Amino acid sequence: MELDTQFDRITVEPGKCGGKPCIRNMRITARRVLELLAIYPDWPSLLAEYPYLETEDLRQVLGYAAASIDSEVFPVDQAAGSDRCWIRA
Repeated sequence: MELDTQFDRITVEPGKCGGKPCIRNMRITARRVLELLAIYPDWPSLLAEYPYLETEDLRQVLGYAAASIDSEVFPVDQAAGSDRCWIRA
């Protein structure tokens, strides 16, 4: 996926974090922030624990994650127990 101005806080540098998307050139990956969003009960708690992150970082990580799976189709038959169930993202 090509980064654009919509995700100006998501940066990729070949020599940093294995070339994975990071937040504002810091050594914290977009994936890690997405995991933190799933773990923490609310954004203020997450931001208090990680004071170098900002609200806009969290918004952009969520948007980036959504955009990265936007056109893929995933079979969910194994999870749902049916071979007739598909989710189109």
